[in-house]
Amino acid sequence: MDKLDAMQVFVRVAELASFTQAADSLGLPKGSISNAVTQLEARLGARLLHRTTRKVQLTQDGQRFYERCKDLLAEVDEVESLFQQTETLLRGRLRVDMPLNMAHNLVIPQLPEFMQRHPGIEIELSSTDRRVDPISEGFDCVVRVGVLTESGLVARHLGTLEMVNCASPAYIRQYGMPMALEDLAAHYMVHYVSVLGAKPSAFEYLEAGVSRHCLVPARVTVNNSTAYSMACLAGLGIIQVPLVAVRAYLQRGELLELLPEFKPEPMPVSLLYPHRRHLSRRLLAFMEWLTQKVHAYMAA
Repeated sequence: MDKLDAMQVFVRVAELASFTQAADSLGLPKGSISNAVTQLEARLGARLLHRTTRKVQLTQDGQRFYERCKDLLAEVDEVESLFQQTETLLRGRLRVDMPLNMAHNLVIPQLPEFMQRHPGIEIELSSTDRRVDPISEGFDCVVRVGVLTESGLVARHLGTLEMVNCASPAYIRQYGMPMALEDLAAHYMVHYVSVLGAKPSAFEYLEAGVSRHCLVPARVTVNNSTAYSMACLAGLGIIQVPLVAVRAYLQRGELLELLPEFKPEPMPVSLLYPHRRHLSRRLLAFMEWLTQKVHAYMAA
């Protein structure tokens, strides 16, 4: 295995913190992965990884080498594509993460268009409501909806999502249509938490430009966006969601908007990626395509 291949192996092991997962992702035997890293350490005269039976961690030298490898490999990608005259020649793998609803409703239905334009690109698409760690899990870019908490990443603001309050017709028939905030005392929400057992959310609304909240009980709590919408459609309570996620249900009358004067604050949408001096052309092409699709999605 040459030096560049060994560096790619090391980077994947570092990002996944696992020789087994790195072997699976690269389609190589685990023994080849371990040997490549061992030979790389011998060549450098430095220990790059702490290995235990449970986990793999970067040493201090390993962290410095990892950062330089990422930059170098990105530059190699750029050099290799320097004389390519058309976008169709872009090659390589991209690992992307985004919220479940965005993947299902926006990206996957339109992804064939991107793949036909760039047949040499392979995409690993993660769609989960869990906030992945882009660096440690080896993602090239991620989409975030909501206030950003990550540091050490470059963020591109894509826009904001208008929010709405919704309930099903069956729920309204049973509990009535709330006309004021005080009416919510006789209602239920579907609570959403990222981890079951965490503190549930409250009913949020803007008042004179200030975000406020009031506590509304719930009989059902869920931990993903699909279950959140399905619970509302089943008549289990009120939800607060981006308008684009439920527009079709509202148009068909399967959901009804309520308390339109008390909407939550719009949610920002951001595209995040690790800081690198040179991004690969395939990643730039995907990010530009995704940005266009998200802008069109939010404007629809």
